[in-house]
Amino acid sequence: MDGLTISNLDKMLETGKTTSQLKQSQFKNKVLKESLDKPAETFSSTLKNAIHSVDKLQKDADTMVQKLATGETKNIPEVLISVEKADIALRLMMQVRNKVIDAYQEIMKMQV
Repeated sequence: MDGLTISNLDKMLETGKTTSQLKQSQFKNKVLKESLDKPAETFSSTLKNAIHSVDKLQKDADTMVQKLATGETKNIPEVLISVEKADIALRLMMQVRNKVIDAYQEIMKMQV
């Protein structure tokens, strides 16, 4: 139950925070605890997962187009949506690749 209760009032007096600040700190603590419970994912594994998901979207779009061409499906909007999802994912992956290459080149220019 939200609102001003005796326990909330005690917490407010102890910490000097408002109820919204208390809720915010509780939320941050909860998020921090959940993030500490999960194992940290490396950059390479994140990149591999992204590449695999883009590849899966591309393959799904290819099968949808193939089904449309053979007449197995007649749902053109669904096919177009899957093709656009794959296209957007590929474009995003290419931009990330370009940024990674730019960052690598900047690191290589640094003098040690």
